[in-house]
Formats: sequence, structure tokens, C-alpha cells
Amino acid sequence: MKTITLTLAAALTFCASAALADPAEGRWATQPDDNGNSGIITMSMCGDRLCGTLTESRNASGETFASANAGRQIVWDMEPRGNGEYRDGQIYAPDRDQTYRARMDLAGSQLTVAGCVLFICRDQIWTRAD
Repeated sequence: MKTITLTLAAALTFCASAALADPAEGRWATQPDDNGNSGIITMSMCGDRLCGTLTESRNASGETFASANAGRQIVWDMEPRGNGEYRDGQIYAPDRDQTYRARMDLAGSQLTVAGCVLFICRDQIWTRAD
């Protein structure tokens, strides 16, 4: 009986942690930047905020290459607000070597990511790569 109870407790713990996963967590393919390069960003929770790390870089032909930015956190402090909205974050744009205020909106398998300076925003639509 004790074994059944422990097994049931472990299964419930696993299901609860899977249910708590943020919907934007996972791997996202970016659109090409100003240089024609794109990448795979791995989004995960960093405390109670969402962050993203560049885990794969691709050139204009779609071939992977070694990038100086590989492993760099390029999205951080995204506050999940529900209904697929993320606000008050920051994003680093490798093609411009700049950091911007950022927001994201999740709709199905598309994540609209915007980096803003004042009221001018540059948007990209990332697609789920998982």
C-alpha cells in the first residue's frame, strides 16, 4: 500500500508541474534579422518571469553556424499577464547590438515579439520549433 501511495504522489507531482509550465516555454524559431540570420530561442521560466536563450544560429541559407551570441540570454524579465500576454521585459537584438524594452503576445504556435524604443516598436513573429 505504501508503494502505491508513493507512486500516486509522484504521478500527481509530475502532473502538477507540467500543468504549471508556462505556455510560451519551449523552442522558438525567429524570423531572419537585418543580416539574414535567424535562430532558435529556448524560452523558460527564470523565477516568476520568462526568459529566452539563443541556442542555435542559422545563416540566410538556413545552415547552422557558430555564433558569438550562442548561449546568450536575449530575452529576460518577461512578466506573464495571462491570455498569452507578456510585458515589461527586455530583448537584445544581435543584429543591431542593442537592448530594447520588449513585449510578447502568444497565439497558438506563434509568438509576436516586439522590441521598443519610446513608441517605436520592431516586431517579429516567432514560430514554435518543438
